[in-house]
Amino acid sequence: MPNAATPENAPHIPVLIEPLVAAVAPVEGVWLDGTLGAGGYARALLAAGAAKVIGVDRDPAALAMAEGWAADYEGRVKLVQGVFSELDDYAQGLDGVVLDLGVSSMQLDQAGRGFSFMRDGPLDMRMSQDGPTAADLVNTAEEGELADILYLYGEERASRRIAKAIVRARTAAPLTTTLQLAEVVEKCLPRSKPGQAHPATRSFQAIRIAVNDEYGELIGGLEAAERALRPGGALAVVTFHSIEDRMVKRFLQDRSDGGGGGSRHAPAEAERPRQFTLTSRKAITADKTELAANPRSRSAKLRVAIRTDAAPGVTDRKALGMPLLKGGK
Repeated sequence: MPNAATPENAPHIPVLIEPLVAAVAPVEGVWLDGTLGAGGYARALLAAGAAKVIGVDRDPAALAMAEGWAADYEGRVKLVQGVFSELDDYAQGLDGVVLDLGVSSMQLDQAGRGFSFMRDGPLDMRMSQDGPTAADLVNTAEEGELADILYLYGEERASRRIAKAIVRARTAAPLTTTLQLAEVVEKCLPRSKPGQAHPATRSFQAIRIAVNDEYGELIGGLEAAERALRPGGALAVVTFHSIEDRMVKRFLQDRSDGGGGGSRHAPAEAERPRQFTLTSRKAITADKTELAANPRSRSAKLRVAIRTDAAPGVTDRKALGMPLLKGGK
């Protein structure tokens, strides 16, 4: 029987796998991995006892790569090209759903995908490899929209200065490569000190999130998981930055809060059904051993909740802390 992915047999080291498997034990039945990637989570779930894993990914390259190892599991892996927000169309009555957010190291390492400012490549950033590219966005969006994207999605304080510089640069010639964009951003910011993140980190993050509607897909994925899980099924989400974690935390808090309570300072809320039960109010983070083996795990947080039999709830995206551009996006 094939083993779970390891640093030796997979180009992407999945984070928090051991604590994830421990948090959802016993692993059994049918699981959906919404970010299949190199298959690290899927293979770990199969090794831990899952009867079947539905591996979903937006990236056709990830699915093509998975065909080789998936065949070793003799029908226990089903591959689907799709998105978070539609995962309940791919299966119902699931025993578990796992979502590993963000961009994978496989995508970052491929210069032709345009995700990284460390390698020159076309300014693409599309996870699904279709639709408008990052170049389309930076060369056509109005200055105000660019500034909002950089500030709201990347928490970039110099967003207005960078947006103005992008518009000025594209007036002379379209920005078509990652290094062209990185150079524009770098000139707007102080030179980074040793150990600090590259000056373009926040801007590239923001543009990637906008190109792929990552925040919209995250909320849509949480809602879809809620619809797809059976009572008693587990939802496990791994995040890598504060905005994502805030959205997941507030969603699960809202869905696990039955109202009631109240005090002399505030009236009691009407009792309402709880869609999830939290396994812990605190996020799970990497231990010293994992941090030493995989630096990417430093910013990772895992949150796990168990589905009840209550009907799906209604989501207030603004209340969850989802950054909203003008027009509600």
